[in-house]
Amino acid sequence: MGTVIQVENLSKLYRLGEVSTGTISHDINRWWHRVRGKEDPYAQVGQVNNRERSMAGDGLRPEDHYVWALRDINFRVEHGEVLGIIGRNGAGKSTLLKILSRVTAPSSGRIKVKGRIASLLEVGTGFHSELTGRENIFLNGAILGMRSGEIRRKLDEIVDFSGCAAYLDTPVKRYSSGMTVRMAFAVAAFLEAEILVIDEVLAVGDAEFQKKCLGKMGDVAALGRTLLFVSHNMATIQRLCGRVLLLDSGVTAGTGDAPSIIGKYFRHNNLGSATSVLWPINEAPGNSKVLLRKVAIVDGAGRVLPDQVLSTESVAVMMEFDAFAVLDRLVVGIEIWQPDGAAVLTSYHRDMDDSRQMRYEHGTNRWQVTIPSGLLNAGRYVVTACIGEHDRGWICRVEAAVRFSVIISHGTSQFLREYQARGIIRPGVIAPVLEWEKSRSDDET
Repeated sequence: MGTVIQVENLSKLYRLGEVSTGTISHDINRWWHRVRGKEDPYAQVGQVNNRERSMAGDGLRPEDHYVWALRDINFRVEHGEVLGIIGRNGAGKSTLLKILSRVTAPSSGRIKVKGRIASLLEVGTGFHSELTGRENIFLNGAILGMRSGEIRRKLDEIVDFSGCAAYLDTPVKRYSSGMTVRMAFAVAAFLEAEILVIDEVLAVGDAEFQKKCLGKMGDVAALGRTLLFVSHNMATIQRLCGRVLLLDSGVTAGTGDAPSIIGKYFRHNNLGSATSVLWPINEAPGNSKVLLRKVAIVDGAGRVLPDQVLSTESVAVMMEFDAFAVLDRLVVGIEIWQPDGAAVLTSYHRDMDDSRQMRYEHGTNRWQVTIPSGLLNAGRYVVTACIGEHDRGWICRVEAAVRFSVIISHGTSQFLREYQARGIIRPGVIAPVLEWEKSRSDDET
């Protein structure tokens, strides 16, 4: 089928603080410039898409009240391709998917789409809260252009996958967020649209359902359907996506294979700039229940380590957060990455399966996870810090919050030290010194 999505010079302009695109005088002035073939006078926010200035708030010039959510985006998606879209919060990822899904219109540029698009942009997108789950399945199918017979043939699969059979005739307004996203994903995945567009909604739901969703998306891709997937989970992006688009402040920062673009994402944003980060309370990531206050690379005594850590030393990641309620479903985790985008490890405190340690009282809480000495190979590493609620997704996820480097020390083997002295890094993420034993061959007996 060739190209199924072609995006040409796509831009989306918003006016800060306004629901509409502007005042009548601004619209007339903008129209007058357009008919004379001149650039929009209110869209000139600088040589680059400078959002910081546009959102500064004080002393704004008239043109600073406008911000480009997207600016001159160009790409194409081939039939059967899985395209990942990554970038920091506010980079324009969700805006792009809303335009592709025809939820909102672009300010300029054009999109060519061949085939029906099924979208899952946020929890409950396209669901009517007063209708039952069954009625919403038929409603969503009709919106996608499906006939009622097609929907009936898929109904049992959708209900079975969602796990909501007992609540099928209950109004969706009584569903939990996890139930809603399970039903919405099942509808989007099983109704046979040629193109599936998914935003970062799979963080809602338990680990088992997320695994089912990822498996289903893999099946969808294997059947030759086209998939556009936005996520902050780089391991998922690397697993599913053959090609990745990187957005930064509404403009394209790169496109290519997953490992190279994930690596560029870390480097481009200078993520992981120190071994310790401390947020003031008014800037701390989180919500009304939990605020993440500090992430640091520390030693066994809790002291912040310098950037370089010896391979013979254990290294710990400490996370400190403030809880504003009694919580018993919290999940604290870390991801460790190499700057080139290679995933090293993921660990959650619930891996211990000790329910006595899962309750959080009001106040300051601290968790620390230790990586044993001699495990990591020489190189640089970045740490992503996560806090979430079980079955409800992440409350905050700070990409590459801190960094550290490992160097081979004198406590390891002479062979490894000689390798490093000659500038040679042994391939692999880990470099443990393993036990080797020579056994006698039959000829030697």
